[in-house]
Amino acid sequence: MAEIKDRENALIMETTKGNVVIELFPDLAPGHVARIKELAREGAYDGVVFHRVIEGFMAQTGDVKFGKSGGKDFNPGRAGMGGSDKPDLKAEFSNANHGRGTCSMARSQNPNSANSQFFICFDDASFLNRQYSVWGQVIEGMENVDKIKRGEPVQDPDKIVSLKVAADVA
Repeated sequence: MAEIKDRENALIMETTKGNVVIELFPDLAPGHVARIKELAREGAYDGVVFHRVIEGFMAQTGDVKFGKSGGKDFNPGRAGMGGSDKPDLKAEFSNANHGRGTCSMARSQNPNSANSQFFICFDDASFLNRQYSVWGQVIEGMENVDKIKRGEPVQDPDKIVSLKVAADVA
């Protein structure tokens, strides 16, 4: 496994394609990092599908309402339209580049509408810079992100098996 410098600010995401380790950026997006960690610690992301995966662009997941397979509101046709029951987040835009492996928050047209959904960039997506809140970077397992099934929507999608804060994993 990758050397994790700060286990409280790293995530271990087990997907149906393999493990991914994400370094968190609390200095860049403190509210977003806190939300991701809060939801991870609640188990909210466990079982959530990658509902929108665009070749050469990004893999989107994190709809903990409609995208959580096995959840009471799971609806593959609505995956991507929901979030958590927590309030939306204030934008934390920065000069961080949306490059390969960047983890950033999804949102609607409203800059302050991010909630639980996020995406991981496959390639450079610098056209998103200063418009979306970057909160992390894949430091190991990007080859597993690359294997996630593509589609809009994805048929029989891959999913997050579990998402945990590294400090909570023995």
